[in-house]
Amino acid sequence: MDTKAIIQSQFLAALEMLKNAIEQCPEGIWADPEPQNKFWHTAYHSLFYAHFYLHPSESDFIPWEKHRAEVTSLKPSDDFNAVKPYTKIEVLEYLDFCREQVKEKIAACDLEAESGFSWLPFSTLEKHIYNLRHVQQHTGELFERLGQAGIEVHWVGKIDH
Repeated sequence: MDTKAIIQSQFLAALEMLKNAIEQCPEGIWADPEPQNKFWHTAYHSLFYAHFYLHPSESDFIPWEKHRAEVTSLKPSDDFNAVKPYTKIEVLEYLDFCREQVKEKIAACDLEAESGFSWLPFSTLEKHIYNLRHVQQHTGELFERLGQAGIEVHWVGKIDH
């Protein structure tokens, strides 16, 4: 059994589901100012942490070239509505970047090593599962928003490499 190939397949499937949600999101939902966590912000947050936790440690992390630190957290702030949203094109560009990072970082990692993050006291293997669960949690939230608008988004079971 190739554990790295399995993790990569499932991670890429989760990213494909997120991609489908982003692509099917109408502009009115993408930029809707009403929800505490905007659609675009939730998608970006999910990708940022996927990218972040793919690295061996915090000190090894190199942010995406279009990263803006003020949008990583989903914690509400009074002035967040003044923040310029990422466009769908930008978020999809980041998703493509993250897809390549999944392939590169998982292939190179030691699954038995410590996570590399002091607040994640477990192995790299478990860190990847934790990270995958985070992506899927937020993707599910976005699917629910689309479903409430009558937009159906489909499940992706796995991605073969």
